[in-house]
Amino acid sequence: MSAGLVGMLLGLTAATGLLLAVGFAPPFRQVRLVDRLAPYVHDSPAPSRLLGTLTQPGMLTAARRVFGPVLADGARYVDRVLGGRVAVRRRLDALGGDSTVEDFRIEQVVWGGLGLLGGAVLTGVGSAFAGSVNVLSAVLLCVAGLVGGVLGRDWWLTQQVQRREELLLAEFPVVAELLALAVTAGESPTAAIGRITRLSGGELARELRSTLDRARSGVPLVEALQQLADRTSLEALARFVDGLIVAIERGTPLAEVLRAQAADVREAGKRRLLEAGGRKEIAMMVPVVFLVLPVTVVFALFPGLISIVSLAQ
Repeated sequence: MSAGLVGMLLGLTAATGLLLAVGFAPPFRQVRLVDRLAPYVHDSPAPSRLLGTLTQPGMLTAARRVFGPVLADGARYVDRVLGGRVAVRRRLDALGGDSTVEDFRIEQVVWGGLGLLGGAVLTGVGSAFAGSVNVLSAVLLCVAGLVGGVLGRDWWLTQQVQRREELLLAEFPVVAELLALAVTAGESPTAAIGRITRLSGGELARELRSTLDRARSGVPLVEALQQLADRTSLEALARFVDGLIVAIERGTPLAEVLRAQAADVREAGKRRLLEAGGRKEIAMMVPVVFLVLPVTVVFALFPGLISIVSLAQ
């Protein structure tokens, strides 16, 4: 790496640090309304940390402690540019976590920063091998890394929701049949849900357990179940929750309804397996047509071609 390139990179780094230090200094920062009202609003004291659950500090917590104001400003900018808070909130609820939209936007900013850093590293490596710097290529690569990181976090959230929904569908028939057995044995729907959540694990059992915990904390059970139905995007699970709500409100028989819903989900799973098998069968034709068949044709025609060439000579 030449001395001019090293000097340019060091100057760019120093200029970037100076701009960040000056731009985020207290005299130049815009005072938010929350900061203005905070001295005049006395919030309730925080509860004892002994009453909370022990959580391991993750990347998001560490990044917030180090780069809190920068991440907050970046999250607000990303939210203004991308929008779609309702869709993000729906997917976060379907994921079953406690993350907010602001937490997700901060994660997008962190992913974008990592993508920008990766683009800068690739630019530096390419410039070191080439001996010169193409400014346009470097800027485009860094911008591509930044945008790819921000959009990649959104794509990964969609993939997480899809995998969780697949797990919910796989667990639903067993949970529905267990609930049907418990209700047939004489237990109420609430007691049956409590028994199933104690004896089983998985995503659906955790959803039912959180619903039952909200009901025990003071929320009506019907309202807690309706919140579960509103969060999910699975039609089978929504029908299942609606059946539970009707049974609790009106006292209708529930065992046969749960068995029928479990049978419907099993049939839907069989149809999905058949569809996946059909797609895999079509995908298997690609190596057969483009690899195996040409090699077979070459082996079949090559001896005759050699014979024709030898006779022509």
